[in-house]
Amino acid sequence: MPTGPTASHVDWYFDFISPFAYLQWQAVKQFTGLDITYRPVLFAGLLSQLEHKGPAEIPAKRRFTYRHAQWRAERAGIPMVFPPAHPFNPLASLRLCLAAGAGREAVDAIFAHIWGRGQPGETFDELAPVARQLGVADAHAPQAPEVKQALRDNFEAAVAAGVFGVPTLAIDGQLFWGEDATAMFQDYLANPGLFETPSMRRVSDLPVGTARRIP
Repeated sequence: MPTGPTASHVDWYFDFISPFAYLQWQAVKQFTGLDITYRPVLFAGLLSQLEHKGPAEIPAKRRFTYRHAQWRAERAGIPMVFPPAHPFNPLASLRLCLAAGAGREAVDAIFAHIWGRGQPGETFDELAPVARQLGVADAHAPQAPEVKQALRDNFEAAVAAGVFGVPTLAIDGQLFWGEDATAMFQDYLANPGLFETPSMRRVSDLPVGTARRIP
């Protein structure tokens, strides 16, 4: 997939809990000519940091979100099977990814297990077939202190960058949130002045008219 010329570094923040991260991964893994760091990050931690509710915590939004993700997958011809229960605790998958080096193969294998085949991925036992595929023979490797620290480092990097959700592509201080922002990201690569037009400048600096009171 052509992405346009760029020398900039890209960080891709994602959590295996997100069906939209799985959908965006299908595009991200096809990108060429980009220096990308894959950054697994705990989405629940971002929600707590920002005092947000996740979509699965609002019943009507949960149903819509799942239907929307499934619809987008089917419309795009992407095989996707939701895992047996959702939301699930993604810590084991995030740590396994980091223990395996957080490269393209690791990200792809874990997404394929959870979302491509609809397999559970909440525990290390459930992820054992993926660990063997990735050459992580030591069952304790994903729980090593350096792996846990790497996950914390990714979270701190996400907070410092202003990331507020997953998946997010970050480049040049710009954030592209959500699977449906993939095309916007690609447009920015082709035209780094995308946000310098009068209309983009206006909406970027639009004054706040009123604010909701939170008791």
